Amino acid sequence: MSDGLIGLPHWNMTSVFPSLDSEEFTHEFSAGLNGISDLNALCDLHNVRRRDRVEADAAFVAAYDQVTARMNALLEQLRILGAYISSFTSTDAKNDAARSKESELSTHMVRINQLSTRYAAWVGSTDVEALLAASETARVHEYQVRRAVYLAEHQMSESEESLAAELGPAGITGWAKLHGNLTALLTVTIPVRGEKKTLPMSSARALASDPDRDVRKAAFEAELKVWEQNAISLAAALNGVKGYQQVVRKRRNFSDDAEPTLFANGIDRATLEAMQAACAESFPDFRRYLAAKARALKLDKLAWYDVNAPIGATTHLWKWDEACDFIRQNFALYSKSLSDFAAESFALGWIDAEPRVGKRGGAFCMGVRPGESRVMLNYDGSFMGVSTLAHELGHAYHNRNLAHRTPMQRGTPSTLAETASIFCETLAFDAALESAGKEERIALLDTVLERNLGVVVDIHSRFLFEQSVFAKRGERDLTVAEFNALMLDAQKQTYGDSVTPLHPYMWAVKGHYYGPTFYNYPYTFGLLFGLGLYARYKAAPDAFRADYDNFLSSTGLADAVTLANRFGIDIQTIDFWRSSLDVIRGQIGDFERLGG
Repeated sequence: MSDGLIGLPHWNMTSVFPSLDSEEFTHEFSAGLNGISDLNALCDLHNVRRRDRVEADAAFVAAYDQVTARMNALLEQLRILGAYISSFTSTDAKNDAARSKESELSTHMVRINQLSTRYAAWVGSTDVEALLAASETARVHEYQVRRAVYLAEHQMSESEESLAAELGPAGITGWAKLHGNLTALLTVTIPVRGEKKTLPMSSARALASDPDRDVRKAAFEAELKVWEQNAISLAAALNGVKGYQQVVRKRRNFSDDAEPTLFANGIDRATLEAMQAACAESFPDFRRYLAAKARALKLDKLAWYDVNAPIGATTHLWKWDEACDFIRQNFALYSKSLSDFAAESFALGWIDAEPRVGKRGGAFCMGVRPGESRVMLNYDGSFMGVSTLAHELGHAYHNRNLAHRTPMQRGTPSTLAETASIFCETLAFDAALESAGKEERIALLDTVLERNLGVVVDIHSRFLFEQSVFAKRGERDLTVAEFNALMLDAQKQTYGDSVTPLHPYMWAVKGHYYGPTFYNYPYTFGLLFGLGLYARYKAAPDAFRADYDNFLSSTGLADAVTLANRFGIDIQTIDFWRSSLDVIRGQIGDFERLGG
C-alpha cells in the first residue's frame, strides 16, 4: 500500500457496545431474542393472522396500536444488534464469534419474518378505511397499511409462509452467505511489474484501473482463473438462490419474476419499462464513449480490462485526509448541515476504509441507531474512491433525515435509497471538474462515465442475465458453462462489439445476484433519478433546499411516482429518463471534444 494510504480508518463500534463478549452486548442480545418471544405471544393473544374481513372496531384498533408499537420497538432493537454484528462479519470473514452470533440472530429472525407476514395478512384483511379513520398510529403508517392489502393478496397459506421463512437460513440465506464468505477470502497471485504479489480479490480487481496495460491484463487473467477454480461452488449457490426465489414467487401468485420486485421497489411496470427503453436508446452513445476511450489509449478496441483504464492526468493520489477535507468543503457549498454531517462521520469513526483480506469487496452504508450509520469501502486513493466515499456518505445523510421516523416508516425502497448518494456523488464530481485543467478534466469525465457505463449499460446486462437465468432455472440447475454463456450473451446485447474479451464470470463476482431478485435495476433508477433531481437543484437551488431534506425523510411514506411528483417529475414516461441520460450524453460529448 502506498505511504499516502497508510493508516486508513477502521470503524469504531465501541460507542454501540464495548465488544462482542461484553456484558452490555450479551444483555441486549438476550433482550432482543426475548423480545421476539414476547411479540410472538402478543400476536397470538390478538390472533394476528389472516382472517375473513375483520371489522376495525375499538378492540381491533387497540390491538393494532399495541402490536404496531411493540413491533416498531423490536425492529429498532434488532437493527442495532444486526448492524453491530455485521460490522465484524463484513470486515473479517474469519471472525468465528461474530459469525456464530450472526447465525444465531438469523435463526431467530425467521420468527420476525413469520410474524411480519402474519401482521401484513392481519392488517391487509381488515377494513383499512375504518382503521385509518380510527387510529392515529395507522394514519402515520398509512402507506404501510395500504401496502399490507397488496401483500395479503400475494401470500401463501400461513403454514407455507412459516415453512418458507424457517427454510431461509438453511436455503437462500445460506447460499448467499456461502457466496459472501467464500469470495471475501479469495486471494489472487499476480505478476505486477516484475514482482509476484498475492492480493485480496478486492485489491486484485482494483488493478483494472492501473495505468499499465500489462498489469491490468495479468490481473484480469489471474482473476478469471480464481473464479474458474471456485465456479462450481458459486454456481451451486446461485442455482439455490434463484430456485428458491422462483418457487416462492410462483406460490405467491405473482405473474412473473419481476412483479414482486416492482412492489418492493415502490415503482410500477410502466416506470421500469420507460426507464429501460430510454437506457437501450443510449447504448450507441456509450459505445461512442468506449470507442473514444480506445482511441485515447491507442487501441483498436477495448478489452474488459481496459474499460476502467485511467485516461488523462491520473497520477494524483488522494490521501485520506485530503479526501475528507475535499468532501467537507464541497458539501458545504450545498449546505452547512450536509458538511457538518460529513465532519461528524469522520470524527466519530463511522468509516472503515482499509482494504484487507477477509473484508468484503465493494462499499456499503448501514444504519445502526437512528440517524447513525457506518460506511464501508475499500479506499484506493483514486478519485473514484473519493466519489465512492461521497456516495456512501449520501446514504448516511439520508439515514440521518429518517431518524425521526419509525422503523416501519424508514422502509425506503432501493430505487429511492440511491437518491441522496447520487446527489452527493454529483456534488463531489462537479466540484472537482470545476477546478480541473484539461488533462485532469479528461480523467474526471472518464471516471464519471465509467460509473455511468456500469450503472446504465452493465446493470442492464445484469437484468438481462437474471431474466435468462430465471427462464431456464425452472427446468433444472444451470451449469457453470451455461451461466458463463448467458453472462456473455447479456454483455454482448448491451456493450455490442465495443469490448472484447468480455467477463464471463461476472455472475460469480457480483453479490447482488445472491440477494433480492433483480437487485440491480434500482441502481439505474437511482442514478438517473438523482441526476434529474440534481438538475432541478442547479436550476433553483433555494427552492430545492427547502424541500430536499423533507423529501429524504419521506421516502418510506409513499411510492416513487407520488414522491417524484413533488419535484414535478413524471417517471412513468420516457421523457424524464431521456432528459437524465442527456446529461450523460453531454459528458460523452465533452469527453470526445477534449481528445478522449
